[in-house]
Amino acid sequence: MVKPLKINAQRLWDSLMLFAKIGATDKGGCNRQALTDLDKQARDLWVSWAEDAGCSIRIDTMGNIFARREGLKDDLPVVMTGSHIDTQPTGGKFDGVYGVLASLEVIRSLNDQGVQTNHPIEAVVWTNEEGARFSPAMIGSGVWSGAFSLDYGHARMDKDGKTIQEELRRIDYEGDTPCKPDPIKGFIELHIEQGPILENEALQIGILTGVQGMNWYDLTIKGQPVHAGPTPMENRFDPFIGLHKIINKMYEMTAEYEPWSRITFGDITAIPGARNTVPEKLILAVDLRHPDKDILAEMDKRFRQIAHQECEAAGLSCQVGVEWQSPAVVFDSGCIEAVRKATQDLGYLSKEMVSGAGHDAVYVSRVAPTSMIFVPCEKGISHNEAEYSKPGDIEAGCNVLMNAIVELTS
Repeated sequence: MVKPLKINAQRLWDSLMLFAKIGATDKGGCNRQALTDLDKQARDLWVSWAEDAGCSIRIDTMGNIFARREGLKDDLPVVMTGSHIDTQPTGGKFDGVYGVLASLEVIRSLNDQGVQTNHPIEAVVWTNEEGARFSPAMIGSGVWSGAFSLDYGHARMDKDGKTIQEELRRIDYEGDTPCKPDPIKGFIELHIEQGPILENEALQIGILTGVQGMNWYDLTIKGQPVHAGPTPMENRFDPFIGLHKIINKMYEMTAEYEPWSRITFGDITAIPGARNTVPEKLILAVDLRHPDKDILAEMDKRFRQIAHQECEAAGLSCQVGVEWQSPAVVFDSGCIEAVRKATQDLGYLSKEMVSGAGHDAVYVSRVAPTSMIFVPCEKGISHNEAEYSKPGDIEAGCNVLMNAIVELTS
């Protein structure tokens, strides 16, 4: 057997720590939101490193950046890898940027070891994956894959009324390359797990077979606003009466579809929002997830039934609005096998799993063979300044990525 290739682990770690200084927070995390001056600083640095590694750079009309390492047969379909460098407002040092810097480290290490590939390799930085500044998430890869139109992507607006197109132009990252895919042999995204499964099972590598389906809703419950003092409890049409019953039944329902089912109530708004007034309206953000599309459809159906039944019983009305839907994804068997083989050749302990979170790979999979690699993160903490992955795990994931990329480019 040919000895597996290894990356320069110290260089990768040093690159991560240097990037972590761009938007560093007092608590050790990063605030580097999409298309800010800090995002531009990080983009500029990554582009300069990619050019130093001999890559040619192109930027598309959504600001997605592609760094290309030529192949021996450059007319062959490209093999791609990458992720994102934007963060949550109180994000960490590894989410997204690990995959971006690992993609560059693969190219650097191939250069160092004189390895030439038949297919060209492209490392990519996707725009606005997090969705923290501009909604929805994964908009750069979404437009590129055809899930959204370019006009829709350009028109997304932040809380200050600035659009993606305006900010791309301001930081000089609105490219002229059309935002659409060329022929692609495969795409592999490397990412921290953002959950505790790998750490709990003392494993170094997650071989991703797919991504959970995700449905986002706004549940609006309408009641009657009345004074908090004079109105007896039995005379109220209080949206919270319906809400607590709905939430309890939704937790019970979700438990029936374990272990991969998920429900989250991440945000709530009371209108008019006065301390001494029963609300006229509640708006609850609901997030439902499952990797099986049929089960997710059943959960969707039961959620709607529960909401309407409980509201009707309490003399309330409700509306279930769909904010966003991302169908369950099954990754390409050939790309999964490339990751599996690399993991086995390197001797890492691993398991096959699905991602509970959305990633750019979700949209890429619509137009190209795709898979993902996970490495553990401490206590499963992510989207948090305390986010951390061990250097050895960071190295292991990138070693798997490099060998899987070489497998696909052979």
